[in-house]
Amino acid sequence: MRDVVVVGAGGMGRAWLDTVARRDDLRVSAIVDVSVDTARAAAGERGWDIPCVASVDEAFVAAGLPGMLLNVTIPEAHRAVSEAALRRGVPVLSEKPVTPTVSDALALAAVSELTGVLLATSQSRRYSAGIRSFREEVAAAGGAAQLTSQFFQNPRFGGFRDEMESPLLIDMAIHTFDQARYVLGLDPVSVYCDEFSPPWSWYRGDAAAEAVFRFADGARFAYSGSWCADGLTTSWNGSWRASTATGSVSWDGEAAVTAQHRGGEPRTVPVGDGEEGLDAALAEFVAGLDGGPTPSGEVRANIWSLAMVEAALASARTGQAVRLDDVFAAASAHAAESARASGDHALAGAIASWNGAPPR
Repeated sequence: MRDVVVVGAGGMGRAWLDTVARRDDLRVSAIVDVSVDTARAAAGERGWDIPCVASVDEAFVAAGLPGMLLNVTIPEAHRAVSEAALRRGVPVLSEKPVTPTVSDALALAAVSELTGVLLATSQSRRYSAGIRSFREEVAAAGGAAQLTSQFFQNPRFGGFRDEMESPLLIDMAIHTFDQARYVLGLDPVSVYCDEFSPPWSWYRGDAAAEAVFRFADGARFAYSGSWCADGLTTSWNGSWRASTATGSVSWDGEAAVTAQHRGGEPRTVPVGDGEEGLDAALAEFVAGLDGGPTPSGEVRANIWSLAMVEAALASARTGQAVRLDDVFAAASAHAAESARASGDHALAGAIASWNGAPPR
């Protein structure tokens, strides 16, 4: 039985509590939240008599060092929580984004490397039967040279998202960008992005964007998205199409995958079963801890999805195409300098040795 400390007892934290509870090889040993009352309420709802505290250090004292930690805090707290656990030898599965910036993500990747402790991000929208079938069909057709995703939704969140400068790109697009990396099996080279706000938008910041990424093999991924699109909304996974040398493959973002090869008729691609969402992300992480394959969200790989967001934002603000190598170079220099300024020369050296994106 592996003990799990869950940090964050809001709506998403509660979803993770239930995900852990569905497994017979894991148990929640403590819940951490800045509001201890919220943590106690989450435990009480589930009939658990476990420590409910305000900090990671308190949890480790009250319940002992766990076998893993789930970081479900707000993004601004991700680095501090994850780093505290890694430096105590506790593996971390974090909600997305691993940190708000590539610079902080590089620092966490270096902490993970120096300590030899696993850090991964849960990109839960990778884990669906539909996208697995879509990816497999695209690969069987020789891979896509042109991949497109349309994401059109109209959530009335209220609260902080309505006031964000770039709500769609910062809070949501990382899911779609990460899915594109998963489908193509490659990392991007550059992006041109135009971010804007339709006149009817209820967000203060830009809630719509068009972006084109170029990948290492020359493939293009085109993203068209809006969070203020009333009518004919897409799935929360978007609507996808891939053009390959032998035909085309589409996915509606749910369970409908369709393919048509040159000269053939459209056919429905069978969609398998298996764990999805948080259950699949947790299963992959635990398997990695038990000697299985490295989780697909391991920080050195997942950082590329975060860099796609940062590069898209930079392109939208400058009106120029942005290279991912330049994003990594700037973030690496900043992270190394910050580590040196704090007196952590081992961390600074690890970051500087990469001179950009960490090797995988």
